[in-house]
Amino acid sequence: MPYIDDCIQMVLERNPGEAEFHQAVTEVLRSLEPVIGRHPEYEKAGLLERLTEPERQIVFRVPWVDDEGRVRVNRGFRVQFNSAIGPYKGGLRFHPTVNLGIIKFLGFEQIFKNSLTGLPIGGGKGGSDFDPKGKSEGEIMRFCQSFMTELYRHIGADNDVPAGDIGVGAREIGYMYGQYKRIRNVYEGVLTGKGLTYGGSLGRKEATGYGLVYFLDEMVKARGRSIKGASVVISGSGNVAIYAAEKAVQLGGRVVAMSDSNGYIYDPEGIRLDTVKQLKEVERKRIREYTAVHPKAEYHEGSWKIWQVPCDIALPCATQNELDGVSAEALINNGCWAVAEGANMPSTPEAVDLFLGKGILFAPGKAANAGGVAVSALEMSQNSMRYSWTFEEVDAKLKEIMTNIYKRASQAAKEYGLEGNLVAGANIAGFLKVADAMMSQGVV
Repeated sequence: MPYIDDCIQMVLERNPGEAEFHQAVTEVLRSLEPVIGRHPEYEKAGLLERLTEPERQIVFRVPWVDDEGRVRVNRGFRVQFNSAIGPYKGGLRFHPTVNLGIIKFLGFEQIFKNSLTGLPIGGGKGGSDFDPKGKSEGEIMRFCQSFMTELYRHIGADNDVPAGDIGVGAREIGYMYGQYKRIRNVYEGVLTGKGLTYGGSLGRKEATGYGLVYFLDEMVKARGRSIKGASVVISGSGNVAIYAAEKAVQLGGRVVAMSDSNGYIYDPEGIRLDTVKQLKEVERKRIREYTAVHPKAEYHEGSWKIWQVPCDIALPCATQNELDGVSAEALINNGCWAVAEGANMPSTPEAVDLFLGKGILFAPGKAANAGGVAVSALEMSQNSMRYSWTFEEVDAKLKEIMTNIYKRASQAAKEYGLEGNLVAGANIAGFLKVADAMMSQGVV
């Protein structure tokens, strides 16, 4: 379609060298061709040109002092991508690979993910190329305070509410919230993922992983399958991976492999999550230490090799483009029949095409991993009410949201002649709500 071709070309030319952003935009816009065909008014309104250009991009210096008294400088980012349906909402990522292109890719994906939740939140993302690994508590605190000393100018409970992401957990959120409160002298729900003693929500830590498996459960049940008795391989060992594993086990699955950035563990008897939680959440150690506690388990260097482990269900929960075409072929050849993305865009386009082409049940990240931002939005609601729901209440709302996301994506795919293609369905369903809001609000 010429209009979509032109928009993709415009993005490539305006944003050189930003491969992840190019990939995300191309994947979404290509899937919207049947929608644009039905709605020529979107082209007249320049909707796609506006949708692919962030409303605001903020890049700033973050100076801080390490434990030896040396001044260090990192770069901070906040991309406020689209506020058509609500205040910007999206996490902060602290990782040495972070750059503007990655933040834009994440922010663009966040538009549709947030829309799919059915909650009034727009899309945004942020972070820094700071690496928390190997840093002392004092260094992390000083960095977070410096980061917030600039970011506070651009965020607020009613315009932009960041959360955590890779490298940003409860510790980092706490330091940033304390600095925001100190500067602004207001006590408001400006960040989510907060501690329970100062406005956090029960269920937030578990939300992305639990939500992923709730979506997976709906998807496989619709095809007459079940998680019960299935072998599961999960990349990663952070919050998403740990709590996806926990919920999969609760539903009768058997998790046999998990990983970190160095390698993976394989335990044919089933991964012991109590050990993984102790290593990762308490001791902050590498996954290889699992074998010291469970000597029958195996550790293998090379995290990407985890996809060579035979399984029924694969849950990529680590990072973008971690599962390529070669890995997808290995999974398919070893009998995998379902893949659900817990990370943001963890499968390459080649891998996605292979999964869809071979009839593998495939849940795209913008739909399947929306549980985290959904409960973040619920945390915003609780903060506004000065009230807290129980874990059971939050979990029930999460399950309902994830069930509805599956239904919306599935129905949209069917309506546009793409039944069973949840990639297209999620893009279309997320886009239509945002498009309607943008059209209603004029050219802004």
